Amino acid sequence: MAFTHLHVHTEYSLLDGSNKIKEYVKRVKELGMNSAAITDHGVMYGVIDFYRAAKEAGINPVIGCEVYVAPNSRFDKETTGGEERYHHLVLLAENNIGYANLVKIVSKGFTEGYYYRPRVDFEVLEKYHEGIIALSACLAGEVPRFIQKGMMAEAKECALKYKKCFGEGNYFLELQDHGIPEQRSVNSALLAMSRELDIPLVATNDVHYTYDDDVLPHDILLCIQTAKKLSDEDRMRYEGGQYYVKSEEEMRMLFPYALEAIENTQKIADRCHVDIEFGVTKLPHFEVPEGYDSWSYLNELCSQGLKERYPEDDGTLRERLDYELSTIRQMGYVDYFLIVWDFINYAREHDIPVGPGRGSAAGSIVSYCLHITNIDPIKYQLLFERFLNPERVSMPDIDIDFCFERRQEVIDYVGRKYGAEKVVQIVTFGTMAAKGVIRDVGRVMDLPYAYVDGIAKMIPNELNITIDRALQLNPDLRKLYEQEEQVKTLIDMSKRLEGLPRHTSMHAAGVVICPKAADEFVPLSRGSDGSITTQFTMTTLEELGLLKMDFLGLRTLTVIKNAVENVKRTKGISLDMDNIDYDDKQVLASIGTGKTDGIFQLESGGMKNFMKELKPKSLEDVIAGISLYRPGPMDFIPKYIKGKNSSEEDIVYSCPELVPILAPTYGCIVYQEQVMQIVRDLGGYTLGRSDLVRRAMSKKKQHVMEQERKNFVYGNEEENVPGCLQKGISEAVAGEIYDEMMDFAKYAFNKSHAACYAVVSYQTAFLKYYYPVEFMAALLTSVIDNSSKVSEYILSCKNMGIAILPPDINQGESGFSVSGNSIRYALTAIKGVGRPVIEKIVEERMVRGDYKNLEDFISRNAEGELNKRVIENLIKAGAFDNLGGTRKQFMSIYVQILDRIVNDKKHNMAGQMSLFDIVSEDQKEEFDIKLPDVGEYSKEMKLAFEKEVLGIYVSGHPLEEYEPLWKKNITNTTADFIVDEETGFMRAQDGAKATIGGLISEKKIKYTKNEQVMAFLNVEDLVGNIEVIVFPKTYSKYGNLLSEDAKVFLTGRISGEEERDGKLICEDVIAFEDIPRELWIQFATKEEYEKLAAELDAILAPSEGRDRVGIFIKEPRMMKKLPPNQNVRADKQLLDALKARFGEGNVKVM
Repeated sequence: MAFTHLHVHTEYSLLDGSNKIKEYVKRVKELGMNSAAITDHGVMYGVIDFYRAAKEAGINPVIGCEVYVAPNSRFDKETTGGEERYHHLVLLAENNIGYANLVKIVSKGFTEGYYYRPRVDFEVLEKYHEGIIALSACLAGEVPRFIQKGMMAEAKECALKYKKCFGEGNYFLELQDHGIPEQRSVNSALLAMSRELDIPLVATNDVHYTYDDDVLPHDILLCIQTAKKLSDEDRMRYEGGQYYVKSEEEMRMLFPYALEAIENTQKIADRCHVDIEFGVTKLPHFEVPEGYDSWSYLNELCSQGLKERYPEDDGTLRERLDYELSTIRQMGYVDYFLIVWDFINYAREHDIPVGPGRGSAAGSIVSYCLHITNIDPIKYQLLFERFLNPERVSMPDIDIDFCFERRQEVIDYVGRKYGAEKVVQIVTFGTMAAKGVIRDVGRVMDLPYAYVDGIAKMIPNELNITIDRALQLNPDLRKLYEQEEQVKTLIDMSKRLEGLPRHTSMHAAGVVICPKAADEFVPLSRGSDGSITTQFTMTTLEELGLLKMDFLGLRTLTVIKNAVENVKRTKGISLDMDNIDYDDKQVLASIGTGKTDGIFQLESGGMKNFMKELKPKSLEDVIAGISLYRPGPMDFIPKYIKGKNSSEEDIVYSCPELVPILAPTYGCIVYQEQVMQIVRDLGGYTLGRSDLVRRAMSKKKQHVMEQERKNFVYGNEEENVPGCLQKGISEAVAGEIYDEMMDFAKYAFNKSHAACYAVVSYQTAFLKYYYPVEFMAALLTSVIDNSSKVSEYILSCKNMGIAILPPDINQGESGFSVSGNSIRYALTAIKGVGRPVIEKIVEERMVRGDYKNLEDFISRNAEGELNKRVIENLIKAGAFDNLGGTRKQFMSIYVQILDRIVNDKKHNMAGQMSLFDIVSEDQKEEFDIKLPDVGEYSKEMKLAFEKEVLGIYVSGHPLEEYEPLWKKNITNTTADFIVDEETGFMRAQDGAKATIGGLISEKKIKYTKNEQVMAFLNVEDLVGNIEVIVFPKTYSKYGNLLSEDAKVFLTGRISGEEERDGKLICEDVIAFEDIPRELWIQFATKEEYEKLAAELDAILAPSEGRDRVGIFIKEPRMMKKLPPNQNVRADKQLLDALKARFGEGNVKVM
């Protein structure tokens, strides 16, 4: 063969290339080629994936990039517009020097030249030209553009400039032919120029997809990129269908007049050899104090920690510590532990809350002694080999949780210590997943939303589900695919695009720390917020041996910190959360009630029910609960609960050796560590090898598992494995144990990780139990920007008997604050005011005392950013309610006060005296602007104002009188439809049936193509709001009930999409008033009732409705219901009348 593709865009030319790397390499191999290139637009995102795939297939990978070259300087932002902002140029790495230079060039495009595209300039190309071969690129290249404009002299000058830059034999004029007329005229000019200037030719095909029949899916991809439809005339498209991986024969037929250009592709490929090094650790050096090297300093720190953590140690734990340290040294990770210790130590010294640990690192006594983790690995039987296995060399992975608000301070510290150029954040790719791609393709094909949504909903909710797997699992989907042509086209097109990366984002926590500047190792990119990121993902960076750290921001740590501060402020108690009683039976009992709103990891509906059933008696139970409540292990929950509720004698173990391992989990295998212990203690494996068996089981490596079964049962002398038979365990029992392990190992959870999380769960439960007001105030502050969550937690507070007070200018704080046994609403939660304004208002109050009245407030803050909107929103929120006036009075007068104060200040600046300057203090009061006698807004208006400026209701709720009815008739609240920030999923199940109830706050009518009426509703309940879609059939039946402000129950199907809040597709509607309620009136004695019965009848008689009336007599205890002909309508008017006469506590609606 004598042809290699040198101009190739893969899937990593985002939304422009649909050429999947694995398919591309496979196709090249099929065509008999021995080399292939990757030249994505301006980026090197895919080079490692491509390098690995090519090497695996025996193909020589040519690493390159089609860069964007700025016409002048890369720092210029606008010299010309449109396409003239940059030219294309293909660069290929000839060797490792060329690869390093290519990384530098591509990085500079993002770090210095980004403007619409990552641009470099001639200065960068000259500096980093060594080891690089350049091609003049497509019609968008600089030389071809000059030719198209008829500027031949400039084209030649430009070509010679590039030839001089890259050197003789390193710059080629590129011929392309995709059937575009301009290419033919450019090609003939390039042929002449090649002869005249002695610059060689090269022939390429601008590959954007793999096969010739990929032209339609690729066209759809372009439409997704540009938000167009296939039917749109004016849109980006690649005409002619020639942008696929062509054979050598096809290329020779295109260029019979320039066969040397074909031959040159192979010559270039044969010159290009880049070797990328994997698995060699590249740790930054940690500077240790004088007199130490890294090894002795780590030993010193661990010895100090051992004395502190285990003062009673008899030498046993010293032995384990020494074993771990020697393993760490042998594997080359001494500096790694010092680096992690250092930034965690910085966080602790600066009072930045640090989590107790996360993941398998908690199994290490070294981590515990260094205070990297806060979980005792000995007490909880956690295993070091689950974290660092000498028999499986891989970089340790210590993920650290920091306080959400202060995580960045730790990252900034690391940046300062090692140098900002060495510490960068990590890129991630959002991919076109099964459901999402079907929706995207359906939109581009202009298919009806409901039709496409219905097909997308048929994809099961399974992690990493593919369309092919969905077709296997769902027979209804398979039937549609086989029988309906339109569904087949939609799914076939979606399958071709499924899995393509669609956008980049920044990893939420990942940071890479390099020994030298990051662009010495990896190409750099730029995040949407302008911060520098790597172009390689986290797993690729680990493969390249670079140090990757996860600095995770855990909101719960912020909640714990703020709750502890609240307790100190309100009760004068200093809590040390690391040293609370972790076996407090009352705290554990509170978890067992299932009232776990706000408790870390335990607040989902399913987890609440599980905790009620589990009724944890120890922290071990909570650890097990967190491990079991996941798909798969859930099947073992009944067995675990049965064991927990049995006596020790009733739990049956297959053999005595299992007792110490499985006793903490009542005879069930729950953790990966237990699998490792069974393999070690029964089969006689080393812990390192037992970890390899666990991995094989969890990854379902069938061949390895079968081989290990023999070793486990019968032993293996050659490999020094004694086996169960040698331990006196029968073949049948050993086989049974192995089967059970295999069953569970694929689900088993890492106990170290669960233990760390359980500690945080327990800490939040402890605070909620003993300091509920302080805890809930901190919890509400943590979700201040999420009105749906605020509403949900306010309802929890109400159920706990904690009152929520409106914001108050004299008592409120930036966050939610404690006010006696109540919580004061946060001032910063008021819309349109802003944190800086609130901070100045609070600071002024702290320095000079409370505000006396509205005028005092305005005059003391008028110099800042106080404007009419800020004051108006504070009034609407009720922040001035305690200043001796009504909201309506304040609203009537604030403009007058503000104008007078502003005018007085102007006069003072001009040196003029005002009337105020010459009257006495007593007389000044006479000039105060008096509050007009205008009364107060109606309750409905006050609530509407609160909703407008706070996003929720505080002083009441339009639905509060209906709360018992609402709770009784719904299956879900609107909060269940909101995507959880931490899990990325909503609590409601997509496709399930649900009933919600609430107030229609907004209604939009739409007409279908058939002129049928449908509606989009915004429905609000006591905790939030969601969108409800009412299709024509349902609307024609219930439209009369669906007016704005109507209170209704809506039943239908839950509709969820990836990373979006759910909706309800409505099928049935019932008005609140159409559901009979029960109105109960309570009397102290039978005599009291008989005495007041006539009066009661007189109040009830005018009311007619469907609500039944009941009488409850306390002494003697009696109940009776009035006959149906005395049914009433239990509305506000009737309830107010009854409460006024018989007392508020004696009237209840059920």
